[in-house]
Amino acid sequence: MKKITLLLVAVFTFGNVNAQDGGIKVGAHVGLPTGDIKDAYSVNLGVDVTYMWNVTDKFSAGVTTGYTAYLGETIGSGAGRFEVPNAGFIPLAATGQYSFTDNLFLGTDLGYAIYAGSGDGDGGFLYQPKFGYQSEKIEVYAGYKGISNNGTFSSINLGFNYKF
Repeated sequence: MKKITLLLVAVFTFGNVNAQDGGIKVGAHVGLPTGDIKDAYSVNLGVDVTYMWNVTDKFSAGVTTGYTAYLGETIGSGAGRFEVPNAGFIPLAATGQYSFTDNLFLGTDLGYAIYAGSGDGDGGFLYQPKFGYQSEKIEVYAGYKGISNNGTFSSINLGFNYKF
C-alpha cells in the first residue's frame, strides 16, 4: 500500500509540474449493481479524483483513483439469513476522454481495482466506459463500471465531477 501511495503522489506531482494544459477533477458517483452481484448488493457509491492532460483539442488522457463501495444486503430468510459484507475498492487507472462537441464526451477508465473491504476479497481488472455532458467547470456522466476477477462487480452509474 505504501508503494501505491508513493506512486500516486509522484504521478500527481509530476503532472502538476509538467502539464501546462490539464487539470484536476473531483467527483462522486452512485450506481445500481448489475450482473453477478445484483441480488447481494443494493447500491454502488464512491468518490473519484482524476488528473487529465490535454493531448489535443478534443482528446485528454490522465490518471484516476478514488474509492468505490458496493453496499451489501441481507439475503435469505429464517435460519439461512445473513448479511453480505460491503465490498470496497480503490481504483488505479488510466483514463481517456474524447469530446465530440464542446459539451458532449465519451470516455473510459482502464486499470486495476484494489480490494479494500473487510474479510476476504480480491481486486480485479477495472473498466468503465462513460458518456456525458460537460461545461467549463462541471461534468455529469452515465457509465458502466466493471471489476472482473472470478466474477464481476458491476454497476450502471451516474456521476458528477467538478473541474479545477
